Amino acid sequence: MDDVALAPRNATHGVIAVWAVSLVAALVLGFTLPAEVRTGWILIAFGGIVLLSFAVQLSYARPQGFIARVSASVGGALLLMGLVSAAFGISALAAAL
Repeated sequence: MDDVALAPRNATHGVIAVWAVSLVAALVLGFTLPAEVRTGWILIAFGGIVLLSFAVQLSYARPQGFIARVSASVGGALLLMGLVSAAFGISALAAAL
């Protein structure tokens, strides 16, 4: 009897999920924290996002493309969190003028 190989799950969903979590985390921290402590907490959240990215990609149990998927997750999260931080920084500068 031939064993039918199951189609692997699409790992792209994990990358997009990490991006969504990073965007939500950055927005929540940006709106709830004062500007003096916001940067430190964004950095802590990014560390958690890196760990989340590893956990999500390890849960797929597919070694093919693991480094590419993790780097896409972390790179996209860094870009999103950086853009949100820059937007909050620009708004704080505009409010100070």
